[in-house]
Amino acid sequence: MQTLRYWDYYGMTETFTELYDRASRKESFSNLYDIITTRENILLAHRTIKSNKGSKTAGTDGKTIDDIKVLTDGEIVSFIQQKLLNYQPKKVRRVLIPKPNGKQRPLGIPCIIDRVIQQCFKQVLEPIAEAHFYKHSYGFRPLRSTHHALARVQTLINKGTLHYVVDVDITGFFDNVNHALLIKQLWNMGIQDRKVLRIISKMMKAEIEGEGIPPKGTPQGGILSPLLSNIVLNDLDQWIAGQWENFKTNHQYSHNYVKYIPLRKTGLKEGFIVRYADDFKVLCRNWKTAQKWYHAVRLYLKDRLKLDISPEKSQIVNLRKRKSEFLGFTIWAAKKGKRRVAYTGINHKKKLQIKEEAKKRIRHIQKMPIALNAYLFNSFVLGIHNYFSRATHVSSDFSELAYDLRAFIFNRLKGKRYERPVRPPPTYSKFYKSTYRTFKIGGVYLYPLADIKTVNNFNFSPNLTPFTYEGRELIHKKLRPDVQTEITKLMKSHILGRSLEYMDNRISRYSMRMGRCEITGTFLCAEDVHCHHYLPIYLNGDDKFNNLRILHKDVHRLIHATHAETIATLISRLDLTESMVNTINQYRNMCNLEPMN
Repeated sequence: MQTLRYWDYYGMTETFTELYDRASRKESFSNLYDIITTRENILLAHRTIKSNKGSKTAGTDGKTIDDIKVLTDGEIVSFIQQKLLNYQPKKVRRVLIPKPNGKQRPLGIPCIIDRVIQQCFKQVLEPIAEAHFYKHSYGFRPLRSTHHALARVQTLINKGTLHYVVDVDITGFFDNVNHALLIKQLWNMGIQDRKVLRIISKMMKAEIEGEGIPPKGTPQGGILSPLLSNIVLNDLDQWIAGQWENFKTNHQYSHNYVKYIPLRKTGLKEGFIVRYADDFKVLCRNWKTAQKWYHAVRLYLKDRLKLDISPEKSQIVNLRKRKSEFLGFTIWAAKKGKRRVAYTGINHKKKLQIKEEAKKRIRHIQKMPIALNAYLFNSFVLGIHNYFSRATHVSSDFSELAYDLRAFIFNRLKGKRYERPVRPPPTYSKFYKSTYRTFKIGGVYLYPLADIKTVNNFNFSPNLTPFTYEGRELIHKKLRPDVQTEITKLMKSHILGRSLEYMDNRISRYSMRMGRCEITGTFLCAEDVHCHHYLPIYLNGDDKFNNLRILHKDVHRLIHATHAETIATLISRLDLTESMVNTINQYRNMCNLEPMN
């Protein structure tokens, strides 16, 4: 995991572990400002922002990460520390993003320095907040995903036989967070450094270009906003869980499901919340209980969190009769033998979005039938297949989409080669086993939209956290890297001057190696991937599959490095073993370079 490598490199892992451990014991913190402004934390924040593609987006001052790359480490640290002594954030750039329903979503883009500062705060506040968060909140949290939220809903339907869902839509959540209440929630969580709270308050009140100082809200687009939003709604999570799931009884039960048996004889409301950011559901056993939860949640949001719900979009759904929508999926409880189980598919709005996006990409191919556009189409198909493969009835949904688009694609690409793939590249063969005929554009086969395989959806393990020793061990041992997701990113990249053979074999090599560096064995995110010619081009090497090697970018730099200082820095950063050094020297020898000492 790239984040953990960054933590280790800047020596912050132990600090974050200690913060999480102390917060788990409900301790309070009054000296967080000193940790936030340490050299290591600031450089970690800068490195994290630099590796984010959003760092190329300018704020109101027109500057991007490129404008601060020229500064030395010492200059960056000194600049951030001085700015925080009397912190005044710059104006936030307002950007409106179209939504599927025709409306627009407002985003707030802070200036690049303000983003680095927010990242400094996020890194220190996150382990404290994570120790307090409810275990079935999945949005904007380390290692958690929409698939985990969906898996939890499926489990409650299948094993808990909970077939009534309370769908609550909060009106403009991110723009209506109460600032004073949020500061109080931070204090109650143990974040009691007044200097830190004062700066966070200034961040939330940063002037928005063309709109002035916001009286409330944590605008989407800020680095700190997702964490603050989770802190706001954590109160709701804990309150709902305390009404049933975590209800404290006088008698100690061995398991929760044993405790629920006598609880059902009381007047308590049985219900379980599953939340992803501001999108959440409360699952119940019957209509009467669902009605109670609907009104209780509405009043809690209004009275305690100062938030309103949308009556038009909030409802109670009987999953045995109707479908409920969640994170782009549809969910319903269908008969299977003598019981009902959770069936999931793609919701109607998302299908329309997929259809329109596919048409747009096919039009691009029609205008410019080149390999790059074919790769971009394949990246799109692989991405939506990866996301929706966790749905139980996704195969029929994609077959329907492919049927609806068949005539459009054929008419736009007629005249191009249309055949069954013969000896397709390894990446194609890895993910698509069918014999569907498909178009060949610029030497690249288009991935078949209909050919998708359902993947089992598993619940998230709360023990899987980067903030404990045990959690990090689990991450290294049990967390299977998502090769498909990283290949999707690699397909979107375009390297000037490289041949089609190189681009295709680069992806195939990454796929064959399961995304791991061929020297260190560590899993590589797309951002860290470099492709090395074992026999260099300038020594008559070629772009064939057997001449390429997938390496971590720092390992690749080390192979070609000639300055002693650069070599020493890279070796210390990579923590290489003797055998790894020998392999690198072998690669250097092929490049006619001196071996490392």
